[in-house]
Amino acid sequence: MTAELAVKAVRNACMNVSDTEGIIIQSDLGTQYTSELFEQYLTNHKIRHSFSRKGCPYDNACIESFHSLLKKEEVYCKTYKDSKDAYQSIFEYIESWYNHRRKHSSLGYQIPDEVHAGSVA
Repeated sequence: MTAELAVKAVRNACMNVSDTEGIIIQSDLGTQYTSELFEQYLTNHKIRHSFSRKGCPYDNACIESFHSLLKKEEVYCKTYKDSKDAYQSIFEYIESWYNHRRKHSSLGYQIPDEVHAGSVA
């Protein structure tokens, strides 16, 4: 992954957010995340950057868990025609199922959208 792609991912993730100030991005120490381009983008949008410690994957346990579920519930269950098909299918998994209907044990078996709506109301 390049720094440009990492910036694009953050930009896409924040598309539906009116104010990015206070958002925290957790990443490992990959060069794309420590690049001047990525750091400048976060600074310009008042996004805080939190890093995992070197050799400590438990610092990123939540995203590791998400990736495991994404693979088990979506990626390994399908065959994609091409990268656009994969992108669309994974987007739908996250936006139609994972965030809006899937109950999460880490949230007391609540749906993420409901928890988020309650925290910003």
